[in-house]
Amino acid sequence: MASTALEIIAFTVSISGWVLVSSTLPTDYWKVSTIDGTVITTATYFANLWKMCVTDSTGVANCKDFPSMLALDGYIQACRGLMIAAVSLGFFGSIFALFGMKCTKVGGSDKAKAKIACLAGIVFILSGLCSMTGCSLYANKITTEFFDPLFVEQNCCVDSIFFLRLHSSFRSLISPACLLSSCLLCS
Repeated sequence: MASTALEIIAFTVSISGWVLVSSTLPTDYWKVSTIDGTVITTATYFANLWKMCVTDSTGVANCKDFPSMLALDGYIQACRGLMIAAVSLGFFGSIFALFGMKCTKVGGSDKAKAKIACLAGIVFILSGLCSMTGCSLYANKITTEFFDPLFVEQNCCVDSIFFLRLHSSFRSLISPACLLSSCLLCS
């Protein structure tokens, strides 16, 4: 009974991590930069994985999609791929976890369910690694540009949602350990 409750908690935490990764992926403010005047902010630049925007002092935002996939920097392409892989792996991990839990009637014997739950744990861990790698790669690029004295463009910094992205990645990494333990208990 305790292992069933542990599986349900692991499933809930893993699903919430996947939902957080999925919901923070399309946010606009992956990197933010402001041009400050003496009294008021005159413009705010922000970008995500798909577009770059500028907001003027009146609050009007003008956005432009990145024109070509081949003309993008390598780190943006890598972050796009890693984050989409994280969302996709999290989706399949949630389906495997749903079928692999002991409290569901689908999936066959307890030994088969344990193997499915083990597969779900591995897929969730891969999802968390993809998400954490994508977020860290993007933040590393922004941070190195910020502290580089020879960087001539506008200095940017990471947004506050970055920490929510990292938290959701940790959820996707830590909670599947309970799903993996069900595989070890049944073998």
